[in-house]
Amino acid sequence: MKYKVVIHKAEEGGYWAEVPALPGCFSQGETLEEVKANIKEAIEAYIESQEKDLLELKKTDRIITVEV
Repeated sequence: MKYKVVIHKAEEGGYWAEVPALPGCFSQGETLEEVKANIKEAIEAYIESQEKDLLELKKTDRIITVEV
């Protein structure tokens, strides 16, 4: 799966990145290569935590996909 990532230059040096589609998913790094690797790890951790939350849903809860 692909996600758009916004990379910002940090005022104190280095970079920080955010994933608009995943609220609260951020990372940072001293170089572009480092911030790219770190945000990939952050995305993977975010998705893993969301999957665990989904497993805890009650049997009466439903998840649907809506295409826009």
